Amino acid sequence: MANYRFQARNSQGQTQTGTLAADNAATAAALLRNQGLHVLSLSPLAGAGGSASLLERFRDMNAGKPSEKHVLDFTTQLAVMIRAGINLRAALEGIADQTEHRGFKRIITTIKNDVESGRQFSEAIAKYPKLFNPLYINMVRASEVSGAFSKMLDRIAGYIGQSIETRKMVIGAAIYPGIIGTLAVGVTVFLLTFVLPKFKAVFEGKEDVLPWATTFLMSLSESMVNYWYYIVGAVALVFGALYAFTRTEVGSFWVDRVKLSVPVVKAMFRCLYISRSLQTMGQLINAGVPMLDTLAITGDISGNAIFRGLWKRVYTNVKQGKKITQALAKDNTLPRAVTQMISAGEESGKLGEVLDEISAFYARELKDKIKAVTGMIEPIMILAMGTVVGFIAMAIILPIFKMSQIVK
Repeated sequence: MANYRFQARNSQGQTQTGTLAADNAATAAALLRNQGLHVLSLSPLAGAGGSASLLERFRDMNAGKPSEKHVLDFTTQLAVMIRAGINLRAALEGIADQTEHRGFKRIITTIKNDVESGRQFSEAIAKYPKLFNPLYINMVRASEVSGAFSKMLDRIAGYIGQSIETRKMVIGAAIYPGIIGTLAVGVTVFLLTFVLPKFKAVFEGKEDVLPWATTFLMSLSESMVNYWYYIVGAVALVFGALYAFTRTEVGSFWVDRVKLSVPVVKAMFRCLYISRSLQTMGQLINAGVPMLDTLAITGDISGNAIFRGLWKRVYTNVKQGKKITQALAKDNTLPRAVTQMISAGEESGKLGEVLDEISAFYARELKDKIKAVTGMIEPIMILAMGTVVGFIAMAIILPIFKMSQIVK
């Protein structure tokens, strides 16, 4: 038997807390109900073996945090099992048994225990907001009212899958420029700290005939060799300060504005945020989530402060009884054509379908923009790397050539 801590309400409305022993959480909940109590919460007490608990925590830390892929697999499996006629408790137990990630396995088991104790599934997953975002929770809550639980889980799984694919595309677009940039910096540092010092003896005493580029690079090379620890510390300090700044509200807003302003990448990021916002909004509307909740969640999930501000303004307008497009029409964050299509969907009563179509269009546009951005950045980075390396090479070759002419 296991011990459980419970919180329950009696027929007079008074709250009671205590512990009881039972074979499992379902039996414990049944015992409490037989006593005329309404179960509010029920959780297993930690075992006496503190060392085992510490060992489990250490294993969980090594396993890392559950990822969005774990949530996708969990949602897909749960949808299949519910559609096959398996009850929710048994489905959760089966998924927990098959899950290899120890931390996520424990979370699923806790959710199962909460469901056994009488909680709604949406209440159980709401305890883990880092894994199950507001969109997930609200769509599940809406399905619990409508009764279309398995269909809603399929829709959520589709949303998560597309979100993961989009993130992979954006990250993939940044990998190649990142590698080229790292190589450029590495080659430049190597030339300045290992190659140029070899020519110090050759150029020594001939500073008058050296070009300004050579003089500048030799001074820079000497500084990097002699004071590298100061330079490394200064670079680390600058990057640390920039990172800390981007974590602030002002810094985050500045970064989000830059993403939508830099010529090469602004079109890509705009497609990303439009697709994400409208897909979220469409999914929630089709699920039957109230409009105000839909707009609040859309703003939170949009991923950009500019778009978050837009949806907050729309939320305020709708709360005052106005239409969605009244706020969108006064803002140029969304293209005019998108605003017009949203207006048409709002008038026809098919807003959810219209939003799905628009988000699908911008998802395709995002793929094209990513290919275009990658194609533009590649030659730019190669050109920049070649310019830097060529400048250093010419700064070495020109004075040698000049001195050979003098000797002749």
